[in-house]
Amino acid sequence: MEKKIPSAVSTERRAVIGAAAAGASALAFPSILKAQSNTYKIGHLTPRTGFLGPMGEYAVMGVQLGVDEVNAAGGVAGRKLELLMEDSVNPQTASSKAQRMVERDKVDILIGEISSASGLAISQVAARGQKIFMQTGCNSDELRGKSCSRYMFHLEANNSMYVRTVGRALLRDNMVKGKRWMAFTADYAFGHDLFEKTKRFMDENGAIFVSNDMIPTDATEFSPMILKIRQQKPDLVMSNLAGNQTTNFMKQYREFNLPIPLAGADLNAASIWGAGEGSFSGVWPIIWTHQVQAPSAKAFTAAFTKRWGRPPDNQAIADYLAVKILARAINETKSTDTQTLIKFLESGVRFDVLRGREGYFRPWDHQLLFEMYTVSPVTGKAPNKWDLMTTSAPVPGPNESLEVLAPSQKENACTFA
Repeated sequence: MEKKIPSAVSTERRAVIGAAAAGASALAFPSILKAQSNTYKIGHLTPRTGFLGPMGEYAVMGVQLGVDEVNAAGGVAGRKLELLMEDSVNPQTASSKAQRMVERDKVDILIGEISSASGLAISQVAARGQKIFMQTGCNSDELRGKSCSRYMFHLEANNSMYVRTVGRALLRDNMVKGKRWMAFTADYAFGHDLFEKTKRFMDENGAIFVSNDMIPTDATEFSPMILKIRQQKPDLVMSNLAGNQTTNFMKQYREFNLPIPLAGADLNAASIWGAGEGSFSGVWPIIWTHQVQAPSAKAFTAAFTKRWGRPPDNQAIADYLAVKILARAINETKSTDTQTLIKFLESGVRFDVLRGREGYFRPWDHQLLFEMYTVSPVTGKAPNKWDLMTTSAPVPGPNESLEVLAPSQKENACTFA
């Protein structure tokens, strides 16, 4: 039976985790820490309502598990982690709450977000306050390009990485027999950027988009769009939708039983589980699933499932890793100074990112590089309600650089102010 997130996490404006650090352990670190707060404050912002809410729920579980584990191991630099949590339902709310966290609550770092527009707003607050922002769910290439910031680090893949992952799978496995493609795109910053990257990849490989319909983020009825697919008879339907849109679209697409292949440039496990067995279809890229067999991934899945009564999805992994990477940076540098931590993260140090290969941040755009995967429906009867999909082998292959999925510096120039 699934466990519910405690009501204190779901309803309270602030969730505080941890207690005062032991004075003796503080003596091992620079004397400047003695004058600081006895906790290291993390401000966590993610949408917990609206069409991105289902993913935000997993973000909350992931960050809380990470904080609990770090505190159980003694905290960081002699201080326990204190977690302040907010619902960042839209960019305006995200900006105002981030500002309040920095100015009034005196947080040391910001973590979270899913919406690229909200992520940009938070990054601007973080830069003004000279606080690191570890964004865990924003896909837009622009955040790593013209809107990049030296204070922002990216634990989520960008749109180019998603598109190249699924594009490689489609070409490698010869899944599409023709060149006429049709797209449906979420009508906001993320969707627009995703379609741009999808079109670029398909242009490079000879495909033609016969149409691209922009879909409002609050849309729940897709019958008119599916009828259009039936009329146009494309060789492939490409989804650039997001959040609950993807779940509803997959369900309705399956109900029409169209013989046209479906693929997508973005997917979350929460959307697969929301669609349910018999409705999940197509080939999709994903940054991680609970089926990854790396030893550290299996340990994380076991701990998460024990705590929350369900396996982690791909959003949970990013928020969890943000805490673990932060803790390692503080403990190895023996500092909580923002500039010191930035230099450490930019140094090329490798991190266990719960995959077969370690990951690292690129110093010029702060994108975390890691293995990705594709998922497709399981063959036959699903063994349980969570394992509706089959996770592919890692992408890139074992003999390829992790750089092959991400845009180059020439493609996506970033200049830190």
